[in-house]
Amino acid sequence: MSAPGLYIGLMSGTSLDGIDAAVVEFSSGPGFTPGQLRGSHFAAFPDDLRAKLLELHVSGTDELHRAAQVSVELSRLYAQAVAALLKKHGINAVDICAIGCHGQTVRHRPEHAYTLQLAAPALLAELTAITVVADFRSRDIAAGGQGAPLVPAFHAALFADPKLHRAIVNIGGIANLTSLPAGHDGTVSGFDTGPGNLLLDAWAAKHLGQACDTGGAWAASGRVNRTLLEAMLADPYFAKAAPKSTGRDHFNLAWVEAHALSGLAPADVQATLTELSARSIAQAVKASGAKELWLCGGGTHNRHLAGRIAALLPDCPAGSTAALGLDPDWVEAVAFAWLAKQALEHKPGNLPAVTGARGLRVLGAIYSA
Repeated sequence: MSAPGLYIGLMSGTSLDGIDAAVVEFSSGPGFTPGQLRGSHFAAFPDDLRAKLLELHVSGTDELHRAAQVSVELSRLYAQAVAALLKKHGINAVDICAIGCHGQTVRHRPEHAYTLQLAAPALLAELTAITVVADFRSRDIAAGGQGAPLVPAFHAALFADPKLHRAIVNIGGIANLTSLPAGHDGTVSGFDTGPGNLLLDAWAAKHLGQACDTGGAWAASGRVNRTLLEAMLADPYFAKAAPKSTGRDHFNLAWVEAHALSGLAPADVQATLTELSARSIAQAVKASGAKELWLCGGGTHNRHLAGRIAALLPDCPAGSTAALGLDPDWVEAVAFAWLAKQALEHKPGNLPAVTGARGLRVLGAIYSA
């Protein structure tokens, strides 16, 4: 990592809960210390925006117009989140080098050579008077890659250990793994393991009328149905070799309901979906050969899910990235601040061994202030 500077990362992920905003001071040394996260802010999505985004995950009437309108609405919310973040922590916009804005994924189809993250980055630059870097994934896809996951390059820069083989697992709507061999003795690898919170949230919304299964308490009250679990684990995605990535295009409520659920209590289905996430994550960690596991993302708050992952990996101690200096809630937002810095410094942001791209690429389109 090179010259110090303040960057903002904006992340709104597959969970569709809202915007994570983080302001980060990158130092010239390795690793990450708590003081480098200068501030954070969360802005929840209004219910109507979340509904619009969910509708855009499938084809519908006049979707180009609706997508454009949502991009503008999103970017106004991104700008509000930036303003709130800076005010909250007493930082001036003029001191920010750039904003890294992931945008909101509504399609991820690398098999068709495209991915789509909604945002209006030019508008965001106008509203904030800060340089914006956006559209990080398309260059990797243009180079033959999956365009995802992108966070392993950041994990490698900040979390690699000289003596221990670590695995970093981000549990968002989709979960992804980064394998970091000790002291960079070997190739960093990573991929989307499958569902993280996405199916759990969808099932809780349908049957509990709430955004998530808080702490995994509802799942813990149910019993895992082994027949259903094995049927779900038989999905070809889990056996597919990396590089691979996935999203709502594949794993969604319709995917759950396509399985035989007749006669099953909703709590038992939730327990089974939680076990699905835990099993697919644990299998990926085992295959990586990692000696320790560090979790980040919203799924770290699901105590039942985290507990099941730990139980499935008795020989691989698990903990939160907080112990490595970075709160698990802000890892992805910080990653996109880092990717913005990489873009401004004309440095690559992808790892070809992870995404399958033909080589290293500088990621992101720059919209100067």
